[in-house]
Amino acid sequence: MKVLMGTRNEGKIEGAKRALLKYFENVEIEGIKVESNVSEEPVNDEIYIGAKNRVKNLKEYCKQNNIKADLYISSESGIYNSLGRWMITNLAVIEDNENFESYGTSASFPVPERLVKDIIDTELSQVMNKVFTKDEERHNKGGAIRGLNTW
Repeated sequence: MKVLMGTRNEGKIEGAKRALLKYFENVEIEGIKVESNVSEEPVNDEIYIGAKNRVKNLKEYCKQNNIKADLYISSESGIYNSLGRWMITNLAVIEDNENFESYGTSASFPVPERLVKDIIDTELSQVMNKVFTKDEERHNKGGAIRGLNTW
């Protein structure tokens, strides 16, 4: 099965491959960088719109370059307001050649109100760089979720 993913991020590609191998055999995933056409830090509906746009742009890229695939996947993370709380989440969109779409979200985590404006004005990774002075702090001692909520 040939799968194209709208990113060059090896972690996202490997995660998609692991998930697909639970249901299909012989999965080959190629990452192609395409634009989301939304803000650098997607807010609310832009999370879905950005993921959907990446799939659309991926299909268009394939059409222009005569590339065939069975599935097209994208992933977009962003910040959204739910029930009066700001949260970070990730949303994935998957489509086949008949335009059948499915999507799903990851678990979300709360963002302290004092960081929301900075995240929206820049992007989560820039705020994380301010919160954590060393990269290993982002990945150890509770990681981003704990770090953002104790900063």
